[in-house]
Amino acid sequence: MTDILIEGSEALIGGEFADAAIQVANRKIVETSSRGSAGAIRLDGRGLLALPGIVDMHGDAFERQMMPRPGVDFPIDVALVDSDRQAIANGITTVFHATTWSWEPGLRGTENAHRLLDAIETMRPQLAADTRFHLRQETYNLEAEPTIAEWLVSGRVDLLAFNDHMDMTTTSMSNPKKRMRMVERSGLSESEFDALVGRVLARENDVPASIARLAAIARDHTIPLLSHDDKSPEQRSEFRAMGVELAEFPINEETARAATEAGDFTVFGAPNVVRGGSHTGWTSAADMVSKGLCSILASDYYYPAPLLAAFMLAADNILPLPEAWSLVSGAPAAATGLHDRGQIAAGKRADIILVDAREPLRPHVVAAITNGQLVYLTEPQRILSAVSLTRQVEPA
Repeated sequence: MTDILIEGSEALIGGEFADAAIQVANRKIVETSSRGSAGAIRLDGRGLLALPGIVDMHGDAFERQMMPRPGVDFPIDVALVDSDRQAIANGITTVFHATTWSWEPGLRGTENAHRLLDAIETMRPQLAADTRFHLRQETYNLEAEPTIAEWLVSGRVDLLAFNDHMDMTTTSMSNPKKRMRMVERSGLSESEFDALVGRVLARENDVPASIARLAAIARDHTIPLLSHDDKSPEQRSEFRAMGVELAEFPINEETARAATEAGDFTVFGAPNVVRGGSHTGWTSAADMVSKGLCSILASDYYYPAPLLAAFMLAADNILPLPEAWSLVSGAPAAATGLHDRGQIAAGKRADIILVDAREPLRPHVVAAITNGQLVYLTEPQRILSAVSLTRQVEPA
């Protein structure tokens, strides 16, 4: 492996920024000090902030690479590579691809769920970001339960979320434009889609027991659980009783407050912060942050958002930057059980990004190191020296 020495940056260490040299060896951070020792690669970090890499626990922007327009498909391997490049360029060094497995066919159907999981497992060594599988189970997708149970037992799922968009589906059925969008996404005819919705709704009474069974299996195998779009404190309490301790996008302050007071993690969308509000008209993420009701920000549908949101919260004096950065790095790492990252500290996995923040509302990533390897660099002149690496090549 290649040793790396970052010199001259302001590094986020122990909750505050300090001038430090960061030494990386054997995929880990070896030392953070005022004086650096030799490294195979020396990086000039002057004028830049050194930050722990972003841990994005919920992102589905990769879907646009798979299907940029309704009915227009591209190969999954191409989509994953392009998404990986976008994630790394925006400081995301650990990415959980939030894959919806729905009862409807098409982009979010059974075939794509299988294909995407297989592709992630096969391509993981080729991707720069640590790429993981976040399964979003549409709770009415009862036929998927046996397969999901097998995936949980065999360790193929890194996060399991319970989604219920059936109310939204039935409401959209009366809106011609929204209904047509759903039909196009499914690849079915209108009559076939209507019949499918009817069959799925007929099994409504079987849904709660399915959720409970899957939650129990996930708990037994220490897989973090999330509930999506919780509507009330009562619903959050029901999920918490099943060991579901992460509340994704609670739709009102009352529910977010109940979750926070009970010690749950609350996840909101970073695009919500960047855009100044929710695109659905629900809770303002910046407002939740200011009230201490948001513990994690995720990219949701836009990979640049976590980086931008953290700096925006600091610029707007909602949170100091170290605390704002924890929302996109340290906190999601802790919530997902990845205790080896989310901090710049000796012994931690070397996931580090160098950020040019001279324009506070438009920060950009200059360099990214993932698992001890330099995988992204926009300013090659920052490499001060690089010794011959041939002696470090490990035998096959």
